[in-house]
Parts: sequence; C-alpha cells; structure tokens
Amino acid sequence: MKVHPRCSYCLLSRVHLEAKLSTDDEELMHKAILGGIEVLREKYMPGMPAAELATPMHRKAYEILNDNDPYIKMKELSNKAAAKVLPIIRSHVYNGHGNDNDLFKRAILAAVIGNYFDYGVMGLDVPIDVFEETFIEHFRRGLDIDDTDRMLDKLSNVVYLADNCGEILIDTLVLEAIKRMGGRITLVVRGAPILNDVTLEDIKDDNIFEMADRVMTTGSNAIGIRFEEAPLELKEALENASLIISKGMANYETLSEENYRPIAYLLKVKCDPVGEDIGANKGSSVAKLLE
Repeated sequence: MKVHPRCSYCLLSRVHLEAKLSTDDEELMHKAILGGIEVLREKYMPGMPAAELATPMHRKAYEILNDNDPYIKMKELSNKAAAKVLPIIRSHVYNGHGNDNDLFKRAILAAVIGNYFDYGVMGLDVPIDVFEETFIEHFRRGLDIDDTDRMLDKLSNVVYLADNCGEILIDTLVLEAIKRMGGRITLVVRGAPILNDVTLEDIKDDNIFEMADRVMTTGSNAIGIRFEEAPLELKEALENASLIISKGMANYETLSEENYRPIAYLLKVKCDPVGEDIGANKGSSVAKLLE
C-alpha cells in the first residue's frame, strides 16, 4: 500500500501517543514530535510504501524517548482484557451449527472483530468495557468481504502473520480450527517491540506456542514485515505456504506491496486510506483472499 497524505498526521498522532505512554516530560514529548516531523521532511515522498515512512518515524521516536517498548503496559492490559472475554467469544464460535468448515468461518469472523479493538489508531475509541455487546453486534453483522469459503481447501500449510497483543488470543480460535482440519501452522510475530504488536516475549506465558507447528519472527521491529530485515526462513515459509493469513492493517500495508500468493487479509478497516486501497468502507470487516 502506498502512502496517503492523511498518513502523515495519523503517524504523528501515534508518535504523540507513544510519547505520552513513555514519559510525563513535556519537553521530551516535543522532541519526539519534532523527530517525527524531521523524518517526514526527509523521507515523505508521494507513491512510497506507507510502511517505509511509518517504520523510521516510530524508530526515531523510540530513540528520542530512550524507550524500546512504550506500549508495554497497554499490551499487558490488552492481553488481560482479551483473556477475560475469550470465553464469551469462544462460546459464539463453538456453539453454532455445522461442521469444521463452519467453525473455521466463525473463527475467522471472530478474529476479524478482534482486530477492531486496537489502541492508538486516531479517531478509534476502544470500548473494552462494553466488549461483549459490541462483539455480538459485529458477529451478527458478519463479514463485509467474505472469502472464507475459498480458503477452505488451502489450509494444509498455513503461515499466520499475527498483529496486536490481546487479539492474538482471539486468533487462537482460528489456529484451533485449522488444526482440527489437519492443517500445519507457522505463526509469525514481530522480531522486537513496535506499537502494540505481539512479540515472542508477549506470548511466552501463554499456550500459543503449543498451537503452532513453528513459531518465527519478522526479524525486526518494523511495521509489518520489512523484507530486507526478515530472516530467510520467513521468506521460505511464505513462498511455500498453501495459504498466508495476514492479520491487521500493518501487515496489509507491507504484504500488499509483495506478490506472495495465496494470501488472505483479515482486518477491520480503521482508516480511509486502507479502505480505499483494499476496496471497503471504513469500519468494514474484511476477509479477502488474493490468489
């Protein structure tokens, strides 16, 4: 996905958020914002990949703040909140009618809805306190783009690119469904902290490792995947996958610049630029397959 003019102030809003999360020192906050503006001035070019602007902006902020994980407390809260509501979500996924195919489709829907509850996206309020009510509403509404039927014969060797903390627990329902259908799973998390994205450290105390056949990382703290920093084993896994499942907007921004196929994008559209690029309105629930 290419950068949009609106990406500039959205990225600066993220820099402001992580500065507030990291420090109460207003002077240091100003320095972080100025650092973001400096990166914008130096690197912003119409037509460039969006992530090639976002990654250096956040890295600059982290450097100025001297903080390699400003979101650490927020990520812990996200995981606790998701663990609390996971039984509710599981009941909606498992109590429906049908076979394993239908279970997989409901799990995909639940995972997409889980992507909606994201901290830090400009203009997005996260209603954790009314999660169950909001989840049920979105679950009944279903997917706005639904290619799940076309994924069913492609689950033998899945690479699952995870996104945020918290929602990774909801993703486990998809992993369970794939395993029930005999599929092999390679789970991919970030190589180091960036935003509220999940890393190996964030899931070390959960049973998520046991659900995957392999767990690997993107190799760095880039937004999505920065392929010049990605390990060879990840590139080989993507090339050999029967299906790549890409979760969230950051992974979409980077993978949409590549030609890996088949790939299924699971996300809630949280901003107009992503919506315009993927072909869905803001707020849409998307499970889109490209072959």
